[in-house]
Amino acid sequence: MKKDLKKMRQARAEKAKAGKTALDQLNVLLAKDDATDAEKASITTLEAQVDGLEKEVAELDQEIAAEEKSVKRATLFGSTALGGPALATVVNDTDPARTAGFKSLAEFAVCVRNMQVNGVADPRFAAAASGYQQNGGSSGEGVLVPVEWREQIWQAVFAEDDLLGFCNPEPTQGNAVGIVKDETTPWGAVGVQAAWRSEGTQMIASKAAVTPELMSLHELYAFVLATQEILDDAPRLQNRITVQASRAIRWKAFEGVTWGDGVGKPLGFMNSPALVTVAKEAGQAANSIVPANVLNMYARLLDMPGGNPMWLANRDTLPQLGALTIGNNAAWLPINQPLAGSPKGGMFLGEALQFSEHMQTLGTAGDIVLADLSGYALATKAGGGIDFAASIHLFFDQNLTAFRWVFRLGGQPYLSKPVAPAKGTNSKSHFVALATRG
Repeated sequence: MKKDLKKMRQARAEKAKAGKTALDQLNVLLAKDDATDAEKASITTLEAQVDGLEKEVAELDQEIAAEEKSVKRATLFGSTALGGPALATVVNDTDPARTAGFKSLAEFAVCVRNMQVNGVADPRFAAAASGYQQNGGSSGEGVLVPVEWREQIWQAVFAEDDLLGFCNPEPTQGNAVGIVKDETTPWGAVGVQAAWRSEGTQMIASKAAVTPELMSLHELYAFVLATQEILDDAPRLQNRITVQASRAIRWKAFEGVTWGDGVGKPLGFMNSPALVTVAKEAGQAANSIVPANVLNMYARLLDMPGGNPMWLANRDTLPQLGALTIGNNAAWLPINQPLAGSPKGGMFLGEALQFSEHMQTLGTAGDIVLADLSGYALATKAGGGIDFAASIHLFFDQNLTAFRWVFRLGGQPYLSKPVAPAKGTNSKSHFVALATRG
């Protein structure tokens, strides 16, 4: 009778995990010089448990090896729908729940294409969970990518050292996420208040002033075409899929965070009512940045506990920023020997500087921005929800295979408008830009 490889591997993993737990407990007790009678009894029980699990794991290893050998023989000596010998299947299943037995995303993608061309599914598809099965449809065009590489692509897009990683995540299982805005300040007249009290006087209650808001997720996709030449070269396919696709998605996602109009995409902070725009100086030359500009921008930043402000600028601004001085000190300090985690653009007025192509060219509003991205709510699918499908039918006459990823995300600043300061008249925000100097 044919055995279920996936279930056997899963059982083996569970037995091994239980054995490690028992062995760790046993080693702790064996390390004691003065074990109690109860602990000695536990040692005897744990030793028997470890011996039993060791035997069960060894037996499962033998059964798995025998079944893998059987599957390999059946595949090697079988035939495809085209009449030729089927390709041998090498199982690289370090974690069956995550990889479905595939060594890499490139190997998985090639097997998807082979299944569509030859009409014979790789045995690992049959052994995988239902989530990896071929999708419905007249052409059976889609196969969902295993969890391992869905998460790898997601992590490549939303890496912590990338600008998206600085936004405040709002994960959801649905197509929208409800966020609760609290735009009050400790010095404001509404929201939670603190007050002095004289002895014997009554306390006056206050309550949080929160505003619920529904934030929709929008569809962002990557559509990659691979020639037969690339499909035959797994390293190139891996690069095309994981590096280039994630790079394109990362760019488009943060472009939406910056400039999105909120229609079918996130509401970017540059188009948000929360943006503070600092006017240019009287008589200021076109396409210039002067010390008063950046100092006035810094003065309008809403500085809240837990914030992480940074300067975002187009590289066209570098000749201007590099020449700025405050008193006798340079405003921009490049990092000549950057350490891990240090800002790539150096420090500007004591805050990290990141040069970004998302920013406008010199002289245009948005060429330099002071932003605290923790003030931006980025809604994403919980767990890195990504839909993946592959098809040979769309470009069959060109011998191309299409790979498609669909992400859903949305976003907007937490503030609906700049907030009033505790003292003074100039409002403040998480996002401050310099007006056009044309």
